[in-house]
Amino acid sequence: MLTITGATRILVDPATETTGDLSAVDGRITDQAVTGGETLDAAGAVVTPGLINAHHHLLQTAFRTLPGTRGVPMREWLGVMAAGYRAAGVTPELTGAAASVGVAEALLSGVTTIADHHLTWPDGCDDVGMAQATATAARTLGARLVFVRGSAGDDPQAAADSATRIVEALLPGTSTGIGDDGMLQLAVGPAGVHSDRRETFEAFAEVAARFGLRRRTQANEQVDVEIAAQRYGRRPLELLAEWGWLAPDVTVAHLCDVTPAEIARLAQAGVTATHAPGCDVPMGWGIAPVAALLEAGIPVGLGTSGGGSNDAGHLLADARLAMQVSALVGRQLSAREVLASTTHGSAAGLARPELGHLRPGAAADLCVWDVSGVADAGVADPVAGLLWARPGRRPRHVVVGGRVVVRDYRLVGTDESELVGRLGQALS
Repeated sequence: MLTITGATRILVDPATETTGDLSAVDGRITDQAVTGGETLDAAGAVVTPGLINAHHHLLQTAFRTLPGTRGVPMREWLGVMAAGYRAAGVTPELTGAAASVGVAEALLSGVTTIADHHLTWPDGCDDVGMAQATATAARTLGARLVFVRGSAGDDPQAAADSATRIVEALLPGTSTGIGDDGMLQLAVGPAGVHSDRRETFEAFAEVAARFGLRRRTQANEQVDVEIAAQRYGRRPLELLAEWGWLAPDVTVAHLCDVTPAEIARLAQAGVTATHAPGCDVPMGWGIAPVAALLEAGIPVGLGTSGGGSNDAGHLLADARLAMQVSALVGRQLSAREVLASTTHGSAAGLARPELGHLRPGAAADLCVWDVSGVADAGVADPVAGLLWARPGRRPRHVVVGGRVVVRDYRLVGTDESELVGRLGQALS
């Protein structure tokens, strides 16, 4: 049992705000009075649902600010990153160490669920070991994980066979791709039409149908549009439609370069989208027209993407960026709209109706954000102030499934320096 008391504001869902107390029993939000258990003081604070990072590449946490990865065309960036992976050697040890650091960074910045699109699978690698290492890192720290068995030019059948092994090892007997306690979800997804053939998309679709998995991919970034035109004489979304990958169980990340007709096509197909401005903007890869996507009825989540393009995993900082740059490609998004993308929108892309809100019955995933300091002084609207004021804001407390995983700005039961040291050893 857990009770949050005295909140200045509680953001229940995109349409509902209240003040005061909030309670959880057995990892779920309840509207019943609770006695006993733990109490967290939220005086001078705003309480929000736990943020959901809908698109990350946790392995890239080990490859931040590599020389040759800044201010370069995406084709060059891909090659430099690939060389970094080869030089380091991608093993379960490195994968787990990078995931631990990335997950810890996420929790400390208010993210309670992370979708990790893992794309790097060297020939002969211990694929199950790598997936298990990532899942173990998330579970140990107390975060929810969506592990996406991705592909970036892998052999289609080998990738599908690997995905099958991972599902059978991590979630044996699943028909939904979600573990019984909701802490682990599995999905599949090629990196995009720029790297993977039709056969890969079709093979992954068969695995998804067999186990009830969500499908995820990336489209309409700079390199994706260029290569699709050169290789096929087509636009990426045309290919995805032809290959059976515009459907309600599909989430497409990035979407920087989309036309009004393509937006209408995505909406008609029931696709969900993920915006990743902290990757796309500084790399010069474009800005997704989020307002137009929302107005077409497309749920839009928010992701950081990986450390190779966005050197931080701070989703709230990227939400602030998304709000600030939105007027460059459409109307100005409000702080509440962008906050909704970090919660409700991201949850929609995962098909997780218990996440992204704090209504009775929801998973008790939440953040307590202090708004009483000098950086918030003079802020008339504390919810909007979460984004407009205090860049780099971190939550005072973070709760996942009713369990406190960050208390007073510190990880519970984990020494950050140990995680940093482990990653350093894995890279040496």
